[in-house]
Amino acid sequence: MVKSALSALALACLVSASTLPAPAHAASGGKQIRVNVLLDTSPSAAVLADLGTYGAVRDVLVGIDAVSMRTTASGLDAIRNLPYVLAANPDAERHGSPVDTVSATNFLNGVSTWDQDAVDVTNPGVRTMPYNGDGVYVAVLDTGLLDTWRQYFPQERIASEFATAFNGGGGENGNVSSPPNKWEHDQNSHGTHVTSSILGYSLGGVPVNGTAPLATVIPVKVLNQNGSGWSSVVAAGIVYVADLKASGALGDAPVVINMSLGGSVLDAVEKAAIDYAIGEGVVIVASAGNSGTSGMGYPGAYAPVISVAASGWNGQWQPGADGNPGNWWNADDVADPTAALDFHIADFSSRELAGQDLDVAAPGSWVVGPYQTQSGKTSFFYLSGTSMASPHVAGIAALMLQKNPALDQAAIEVILEDAAIPMLAGCADLAQPGGAVVETCWGDDATGEGLITADAAIDLTP
Repeated sequence: MVKSALSALALACLVSASTLPAPAHAASGGKQIRVNVLLDTSPSAAVLADLGTYGAVRDVLVGIDAVSMRTTASGLDAIRNLPYVLAANPDAERHGSPVDTVSATNFLNGVSTWDQDAVDVTNPGVRTMPYNGDGVYVAVLDTGLLDTWRQYFPQERIASEFATAFNGGGGENGNVSSPPNKWEHDQNSHGTHVTSSILGYSLGGVPVNGTAPLATVIPVKVLNQNGSGWSSVVAAGIVYVADLKASGALGDAPVVINMSLGGSVLDAVEKAAIDYAIGEGVVIVASAGNSGTSGMGYPGAYAPVISVAASGWNGQWQPGADGNPGNWWNADDVADPTAALDFHIADFSSRELAGQDLDVAAPGSWVVGPYQTQSGKTSFFYLSGTSMASPHVAGIAALMLQKNPALDQAAIEVILEDAAIPMLAGCADLAQPGGAVVETCWGDDATGEGLITADAAIDLTP
């Protein structure tokens, strides 16, 4: 019953190219590009036929009145001038790769990691947060999960009945498709590592805490095996999750989307998909980007999205009370109450430029989780990137929705910003894995409203 209902739902939001009209006299001359077109009317047969004269229509997102098609640069100019077109732009690249990776080999007693301590859901050896995300879905739009995901996560925490994958976009000639089961055959590891910050993970039978360990994750693969993809595919994934929520397939459960991905421009169709999802009650969190002073990535920089910068702990790679600099990530205690002076903003974390909106900062530097370099062989790495920061905030949003399922996107954003610990511009001397010390500095454009912790957000949640 579930699978048949989902098949009908997928067809409602994404129409295959095989059902669309062939171009009558597509724009000729010049390189073919894939473009996304937002309409001010429904994509009727007449509209599709007219668009088909400018190129090959590949996909239709019915829920947001949008199409993706192939045409030329001159064809795109002509499409933009059509009376029923609100916006049209080339399909935009999206990337989700981490910045740094260092193999982690020692996981003794790894119940509480520094990042979960930093957001105040754990202290070394114990969970301190009474909420756990139970009853909340978190859709992770990413690379999907590794074949070995069952060795990291409990099966009941992964909603495999709703998991899916979307292919295509960009320079590919085919339409955006949804190949079955590809979501759990990832070779990249990015989506698995992101998921581990939300749920926690198993280290050879030793449980490691996550921000929302009893949330239910819906893996939605929108990035390919090298961690990149296209805004048209991301939009299809967003609409899919929004339709799950709108259709009642998830009951009345709250839904959060985490997008640890981004690109340099905001796609009009991707924006429409975000607006549609928020309108259906979905909460959307995204990484700020890894471009430093070059500015934030999209969709994170789009104002309605809750965007997350990457913070780090100043105790990284330093000896704690036991004198061991190698186990700082799980053996050392992040001081309570959380103080901004104990943290820094990573140098790669995107700064806010004019017209962009950066909300809060969360742990995104040297975060440990599952990350495989050999297919089928479990392994764990420290990863750095705003991709690692975003799922901590998605997990905090799940805790807030567990406490109050009636919260919407705007309310959660306001609470997170009000709960954040202000962080002034500054510099910090930071130990590195090899023993060197480097200085990193940041300005007010790097911090958003400051460091977010789960306990502060829960305290302000009505």
